[in-house]
Amino acid sequence: MNFTSKVESAFYKISGSPEINTHLPYIVVENFPLMGLLTALRFLEWASENPNGVISLPTGKTPEYFIKWTTHMLENWENKKVKELRSKYGISDMGKPSLKNLQFVQIDEFYPISSRQHNSFYNYVKKYYIGGFGLDEKNALLINSDTIPLVGGCHFSEVFPDNVVDLSLRYREPKSHFEKHQQQSIFAIDNWCTDYEQRIRDKGGIGFFLGGIGPDGHIAFNVRGSDHYSTTRMTKTNFETQAVAASDLGGIEISRNRLVITIGLETITYNPDSVALIFAAGEAKATVVREALEQKPSNLYPASVLSKLEHARFYLTTSAATGLQASVDAYYKEGDWTQEKTDRAVIDLCTKLEKYGHHLTMSDLKADRYCKMIPNLGQDTVTSVIASTEEKFQKGMVREQNQVYYHTGPHHDDIMLGINPHVHRLVRNSTNTSYFSILTSGFTAVTNRFVIEALEDTKNFLDNGQIQMTNYPDFFKTGYQYKRDKDVNHYLLKVASGEEYERRRGLAHRLVRDIVGLYGVKSIDQLRDEINNIMMILKKSYDGEINLSDIQKLKGMIREFEEELVWAYFGIQTKNVHHLRLGFYTGDVFTEQPKRDRDVQPILEELRQIRPTVVSLAFDPEGSGPDTHYKVLQVIAEALKMWSEEEDLSKLRIWGYRNVWYRFHPAEINCIVPVSLNAMGIMEDAFTNSYLSQVDASFPSYQHDGKFSDLTKRIWVEQLKTVQLLTGKNYFYQHKSARVRTTHGLLFFKEMSLEEFLTHARELEKSMEGVVL
Repeated sequence: MNFTSKVESAFYKISGSPEINTHLPYIVVENFPLMGLLTALRFLEWASENPNGVISLPTGKTPEYFIKWTTHMLENWENKKVKELRSKYGISDMGKPSLKNLQFVQIDEFYPISSRQHNSFYNYVKKYYIGGFGLDEKNALLINSDTIPLVGGCHFSEVFPDNVVDLSLRYREPKSHFEKHQQQSIFAIDNWCTDYEQRIRDKGGIGFFLGGIGPDGHIAFNVRGSDHYSTTRMTKTNFETQAVAASDLGGIEISRNRLVITIGLETITYNPDSVALIFAAGEAKATVVREALEQKPSNLYPASVLSKLEHARFYLTTSAATGLQASVDAYYKEGDWTQEKTDRAVIDLCTKLEKYGHHLTMSDLKADRYCKMIPNLGQDTVTSVIASTEEKFQKGMVREQNQVYYHTGPHHDDIMLGINPHVHRLVRNSTNTSYFSILTSGFTAVTNRFVIEALEDTKNFLDNGQIQMTNYPDFFKTGYQYKRDKDVNHYLLKVASGEEYERRRGLAHRLVRDIVGLYGVKSIDQLRDEINNIMMILKKSYDGEINLSDIQKLKGMIREFEEELVWAYFGIQTKNVHHLRLGFYTGDVFTEQPKRDRDVQPILEELRQIRPTVVSLAFDPEGSGPDTHYKVLQVIAEALKMWSEEEDLSKLRIWGYRNVWYRFHPAEINCIVPVSLNAMGIMEDAFTNSYLSQVDASFPSYQHDGKFSDLTKRIWVEQLKTVQLLTGKNYFYQHKSARVRTTHGLLFFKEMSLEEFLTHARELEKSMEGVVL
């Protein structure tokens, strides 16, 4: 591949990216920060050649290292290390570019949203690009919802007081004078969008476009199905996009009803000389990346429109490229052949042909791109894969005893959604001891609305004298700290009796204890004042606003109570459920990196005290879920490494699980646990009755519009179907074991030695940390 860009040529050569056979060229780099460096250098190279050019840059978390590298390079242009980087990547002779005359075009924005809100894209652009890059705002085209003209000079809060814009008014007759006013305002916004589009074209179109790619393949807010000739417009989004936006806007309840203003696909490609870059990190993006690059241009794959541009590129991390044929080829061709490769090839062939393993013929195997590579391919090849899978079943069904389990979760509900049926069976054996440690506060998963409703309940119970513990003489001094197990027991008793009112009172009891401790409350009157003050603050907050630190703590305490409820279902006392609240978890756009003293030490102390024989943890690939998962894995790895310097941990086992954020392939795990309808029912009941703040699924996965527990069950069932294609359904319903016969889902996890885990953690760290700024 011949690149006209010196930066791209250097990266392509150094990275060893495969020969390009896709509709769009792409460059693969090892890690997320290195992708940021590539993007920053290509941007600076372009800006040097086009000092008055038109640029359009993205918002969100993906640009983090692009922004950091761009700023770092400009501030240290003549620094020795920066000069070495410039030399390494082909621009040693390039002078320091000036960005002040670049013309910025904002890609998209929610509508309506106040430009003053921290979660508006307008605010992000002003902070990180106009201010951060030193651009001249006079040269910028920005989307400011506050200033888009509406009928009668009104503000959007007057025309759309509930922040809901009914686009059916474009096509139907208004039913009232107010709706007529809204209709005219919608047409005014449409005219503004047309004018925005024209102003972009008057500039010659976008010269440098950088964007991410969404879970449905969207670029900008051009969701799956968008016309390749679309222009700037106000439009609805789809569920996948709404689910991702929920964390920005304060919940799916808001994002579901919030429209967007976005430039169109034709806007991006209007300038035929445009450099249009899409960057993607993480294995979770592998499917949409493959579709965009390997499928013919289609409305189903919005990014495929870029194939019409000569200078369009995808910049990918190694993991984001894993779905591409070149990457799959490399997996099978490079290194020694393993049983895992045989398993993967045969299982994937069963899925592709929708054919049971025992029905596969030699012709099927020889005709497959990867099965034909299997050494000594023969009639017993499929049998060996079935035998390999049976071994995983046996390992997953071992009846363990005299074990100490240290189950860890990045967030509340991760352990339950990852391995609950297995945990449930293990705790039944009285010789086993289980501890559960949630490493972050999890406050971002609790909506303001939930807290307000819970506090209103609490206030009513107080006013009606139904929280009697506040009358005890020592309650506000020391009493509030005790009987936390009683709170849990009281609540679950009311679950059993079906008394919803009493369950709400049980939550109110715990909230009172937490508020007294958090705010140093000394009397009932002060307690009422604090409750009123919290509700006042939350009611005045805009959706998605960053809460004050004390309210963040209170939200975290609600999640902690929920976790205690879940494990009490299985007889676990609160003393065995630990809440570490690691300090790197802040809820900011760009989060902190973990620190040894602050974040690793608490885990090390627990390991020393508990002395587990098994440690379970979320084992997601790079970039496949919240970055909290990666950071938690790294702090656990560091704590285990430090503990191993004190103790012989050669017999310690590590269980890596996954849940709703990413799935294992059956070939890459070594433990399979049968999941019965009974186990699914218990998990569903415990989730629904314990994770009170999550029942409404305000922050859902983009894969499912509903509770995480429902998605988890679906994943277990789909995993069973995949394995059934290999083994045949009769393997299960005719099995000699009753436990296997009752299988209606499968749970996968990977058991590792400490050294195996630490090796993986080091590889994952390398894939995420990369070049140090």
